Amino acid sequence: MIERRVIAVEGTVQGVGFRPYVHSLATARDLRGFVRNDSGGLTIDVQGDGAAIDDFVSHLTSNPPPLAIISRVHASIAEVQPRNGFWIVASDRNESAQPGRIKRRTQISPDFATCDDCLRELLDPADRRYGYPFINCTNCGPRFTIVHDLPYDRPHTTMASFRMCERCRSEYEDPADRRFHAQPIACSDCGPVLRLIAADLPVADDALNGDPVAGAAWIIIDAAIVAVKGLGGYHLACDATSVTAVERLRRRKHREEKPFAVMVATPDDARAICLVEHAEVALLTSPERPIVLLRRRDDITPALAEAIEAIAPRNRFVGVMLPYTPLHHLLLAKAGRPLVMTSGNLRDEPIAFDDDDARARLTTIADAFLTHDRPIATRCDDSVMRVIAEAPVLIRRSRGFAPRPIDVRIPFPAHVLAVGAHLKNTFCLARGNSAFLSHHIGDLENSSAVRSLEDGVAHYRDLVGVDPAIVAHDLHPGYLSSQLAARLDIPVRVAVQHHHAHIASCMAEHGLTGPVIGVALDGTGLGDDGAIWGGEFLLVDSSGSQRVGHLGYVPLPGGDAAVRHPIRMAVAHLRAAYGSEAQSLPLSLFDRIGAEKLSMLDQMMAKKVNSPPTSSVGRLFDAVASLLGVRDVARFEGQAAMELEAAADANTRRSYTFALGGPDDQIVADASPVIRAIVDDIVRSAGTAEIAGAFHNALSDMILAVARRVRLATGVHRVALSGGVFQNALLTSRSVCALTDDGFAVYTQRQVPCNDGGLSLGQAYVVALAAIEKKASDFQVTRARTEEACA
Repeated sequence: MIERRVIAVEGTVQGVGFRPYVHSLATARDLRGFVRNDSGGLTIDVQGDGAAIDDFVSHLTSNPPPLAIISRVHASIAEVQPRNGFWIVASDRNESAQPGRIKRRTQISPDFATCDDCLRELLDPADRRYGYPFINCTNCGPRFTIVHDLPYDRPHTTMASFRMCERCRSEYEDPADRRFHAQPIACSDCGPVLRLIAADLPVADDALNGDPVAGAAWIIIDAAIVAVKGLGGYHLACDATSVTAVERLRRRKHREEKPFAVMVATPDDARAICLVEHAEVALLTSPERPIVLLRRRDDITPALAEAIEAIAPRNRFVGVMLPYTPLHHLLLAKAGRPLVMTSGNLRDEPIAFDDDDARARLTTIADAFLTHDRPIATRCDDSVMRVIAEAPVLIRRSRGFAPRPIDVRIPFPAHVLAVGAHLKNTFCLARGNSAFLSHHIGDLENSSAVRSLEDGVAHYRDLVGVDPAIVAHDLHPGYLSSQLAARLDIPVRVAVQHHHAHIASCMAEHGLTGPVIGVALDGTGLGDDGAIWGGEFLLVDSSGSQRVGHLGYVPLPGGDAAVRHPIRMAVAHLRAAYGSEAQSLPLSLFDRIGAEKLSMLDQMMAKKVNSPPTSSVGRLFDAVASLLGVRDVARFEGQAAMELEAAADANTRRSYTFALGGPDDQIVADASPVIRAIVDDIVRSAGTAEIAGAFHNALSDMILAVARRVRLATGVHRVALSGGVFQNALLTSRSVCALTDDGFAVYTQRQVPCNDGGLSLGQAYVVALAAIEKKASDFQVTRARTEEACA
């Protein structure tokens, strides 16, 4: 029987070759009708034999194009009409044109790395796109970073000003061609043009542009620095094998010790400097092409080892990525060596993506600019991943992943905006069962970062169809993200405690409504009592969060100054463990800090001046790192903890023991016995690796011991681990194994970072959880209360 069905497909279905795929399926089954993009996703109006349509729908949903993600398919019966053929027709924008209404439901595809087919053409002298640095097709290239508006059609992208030549137009309109309706399609006759500009020139010098890529490569080989325009912004590139070049980049960028990322041409090139396991190769070569943290090899040449040490000082791991644009492939081939590729920004600023802004901000760093005339619509930094416990883990979720949504099992009660944390900021827009986590915004340390957050929120609101009725933010009123939430014209504001949001973020990934034992370990987060939390055991469900345990409080002498100076936390923990006898200990730490500074810290802590109590495990890592002489001053966030993990012997079975006590309703893990045991080991000249390894074991043992007590009291056997401390592969692996072996169901984060980069998802999910109990008001915290707690 002849039937007609109108099928609406929602999800990531634009810019991924879905329309040509539908066209192919329909014509193969002799079906008639059309397919088009619209603001909701994709509409397929199909007519023909009923069994053939059933088969068409089955193939459509079970075997979509590789880059597509279908979230919903809805079909309705329509009246049969006279029809010939099956067509791809112009997009429908009527829905989005209705004033005052945001109805969009489609999902924009992330940017993807150059596919193998395009790479073959790029390197084939016989191909018409040979050496063209903007080659792409339906299966690869820019998407999210070039789109201004929906539907995803060329006029709504930054390619709108490039008029297709006859040959590109022919490919674009041919359903059998790989570039059929590939919106960024271009060639050297009609597409973007590459230019090489010396930093001290106001405009491009034609003498540099005989071969801009070769010119940039020669500049790099000469130990100079080139700003390279990528998909989501500018990189700063230099020779990764040259200590001189790397140190020059550090000086100019004012980035004293934070590791740089390295771009290599192939996985074999990565193996030349790092140990690369199968799971890590899969990440390196995935369409997302993240930076992957890989363990450094010990058997490389002294000269290369010196360069790698300059790239990642005192770190066992190096961030490595493969080229993901045609330009990267060409530049690596011309340079013939690995390249440092770090974000094109000044310290604490967002990555530069606008050409004029990049020239203004990066001229003091770069000697030249390898740029082009295709604008970037949205800045988007590189994603970062590592493998922990044989599973991929996101450290920074950005290019290649944003704006792909996180699907949650319980619906949001209204449209929600969550503005995230102060550090590693992301925001989240949520509706229905979808949470759209943004690209990486960065640390909100200045007005330019806040503007980037505001611009990102405005862009996403339009793209993903969310008009927020609720805004969720951190409990801390001093966070710039919290202040932004207060300025927004959104009816309901919900303040969410930092560590509650961490655990809710993990729960959102796994569709949990509770109860769970949440273990939230990080550096800093304002607690309900005004203290600085960071070593928390929470009981979380839809009714809220109850603190059932924590690391014992010690002073945070100097507040933020203690975060930058781990030696201060060593003094604080020594005073907590030994009292007035601490200074008589035979520790080199006291010589390093000096009598005057030590006296000042003692007075601050004794008088409780700018020394708020903290339960932070991140600061405990700092203290131990300083005690062992690993790190007294931190040049970037988390440095001491990273270096302590790198120093640890992963094979030691030794451990230390926390003292568990506290009131009946609260377990307090006192670190004093651990500090005393570490001091004893230092005095007896035990090795740093052994002590660091035993400290990691002690933390894992403490997590298990507290979880057991909570399980005994509550019957809850599910444990969610979150917070930046769980970026530590050694601690996470041991904790997961210990808890699992003891019968706990353990949940860790995979789709979003466990650090503050995933916090906005948790803030939004707390609103969804509250709606189950209809107690969203329970999470409302007045500004007066939080300001009083901070004081």
